[in-house]
Amino acid sequence: MIRIEQVNKKFRRLQVLENISARFDQGQVIALIGPNGSGKTTLIKSILGMVRPDSGKIFVREQQVNGDPAYRKDIGYMPQIGRYPDNMKVGQLFRMMTKIRNASSTGLDEDLYRQFDIPSITEKPMRTLSGGTRQKVSAALAFLFNPPILILDEPTAGLDPLSSEILKEKIITEKKKNKLILITSHVLSDLEELTTHIMYLQEGKMQFLKDLQTLQEETGELKLGKAIARVMQGYDTNNEWIDQIFAVEKNNETPAK
Repeated sequence: MIRIEQVNKKFRRLQVLENISARFDQGQVIALIGPNGSGKTTLIKSILGMVRPDSGKIFVREQQVNGDPAYRKDIGYMPQIGRYPDNMKVGQLFRMMTKIRNASSTGLDEDLYRQFDIPSITEKPMRTLSGGTRQKVSAALAFLFNPPILILDEPTAGLDPLSSEILKEKIITEKKKNKLILITSHVLSDLEELTTHIMYLQEGKMQFLKDLQTLQEETGELKLGKAIARVMQGYDTNNEWIDQIFAVEKNNETPAK
């Protein structure tokens, strides 16, 4: 459903993406992970057409990303930080997006719209919303049009524990519908129950793209964080992010006193 061919991107002298090639298929849940600045968000924005690569090609459902935004109707996107017109009311935002998508109300997926109680805030201007409530709005919009592809950038960031669980359950539901889902997250424990494949980026390079079972078998580690750290030790023994993973896993294994 998404094909990436030798994509490169620089911002001035900084090589943000270097010769990235990958294929993401229907029914997969791909976790895009790596340290800050590894190129995850740039790759996502390149798929969405928000960033234009310097070279290489990207295809979404066999349509090349080349400036025509029509293909985006098949994608539900939840940004890490949703930016909306400050004076626009929540209800206006949903009506506007429904009109832009030319969507029928009978075909909408309102699960998160209802579970996050969006109807109770439709008259509130976007500028008055907390960060967590903005995340709920972004999530409800991403899933609203029942797209075959979902791209979720740090989806649980800023959400309270209950809302985070609601969102994860929704992702699992969509996974069972054989959709393609791309997720970035620094919370590796969130990814274990959601993903089928792990794509690891570091300094703009794809270090590996493996299915979760293969990764666990090759490393002998059932915990996702430890499995990734084991693989990456073979690439870079001085990676501070790997050290942090081991520290977190060790703390999680410490018995409560």
